[in-house]
Amino acid sequence: MSVSISMPLYRILIIAFLFDSQSVLPQANNAVPEHPDQQGIPIVNSTPTPCVQPAPLFSAADYEGPLKRLVVYFSRKPEITTVHLHRRGLTPCALDISDKFRLFTQNSIEPVTFVAAAFNAGLAQAQDDEPSFGQGTVGYAKRYGAALGDDVSSNFFHTFLFPVVFRQDPRYYRRLEGSGTRRLRHALSHVFVANGDSGKRMFNFSEWLGTSSSVTLSNTYHPGNSRGLQPTARQVGLSIASDMGFDVLREFWPEIVKKLKTSFQGT
Repeated sequence: MSVSISMPLYRILIIAFLFDSQSVLPQANNAVPEHPDQQGIPIVNSTPTPCVQPAPLFSAADYEGPLKRLVVYFSRKPEITTVHLHRRGLTPCALDISDKFRLFTQNSIEPVTFVAAAFNAGLAQAQDDEPSFGQGTVGYAKRYGAALGDDVSSNFFHTFLFPVVFRQDPRYYRRLEGSGTRRLRHALSHVFVANGDSGKRMFNFSEWLGTSSSVTLSNTYHPGNSRGLQPTARQVGLSIASDMGFDVLREFWPEIVKKLKTSFQGT
């Protein structure tokens, strides 16, 4: 993700709104059952590995009250790229190129993406970050465009481009079982280890190359960013550390919601 102020502040908003959020539950597995042929001999469909589809995202329309609907908008974004890790050999179904593009598009057009960019552009203008942008409507528009560009470009590199190139799954696999220590290690290791489209675990090229690419691109339209190898490496390191913290939050999201005894319509 980009190292601009938009993502850290977005995550602060997510944590603040956890007091009124809910998690997504996985759906049942969609493996094809056995069926007999004409002679009554059971034949198993040649599905390589049974897999499950993630549950559809919850909608703001399912909840009553303006505050709850606002919370849902903030709660949806981290769940878009999160799936549950199942036992008994069941894994989330792999994404093809079109699936990854839809994931990138859906993640980019969530309302919170635009709200976070607007908030951070206003904060940057109040602090007079990047003075070359100026003040007034024009200055705010430039800051808003830069903040929005940071989020969308980071999402493009992390969710679509490099996952397609390296055949990786861009989603975070939430582990629902095991000790807290084991789950914490699982969350922290995600920036280093990802699942490939084949189901095998591999180095998370998408995280490191996606972060490096988004930081480099950000430098081209953020005149106030420091250039050079050392500043860029520092920005990449900070962004990856921020992603690690966000993965921990996503891992323990269901427990946080249960602990807070959040009540939603229909639950």
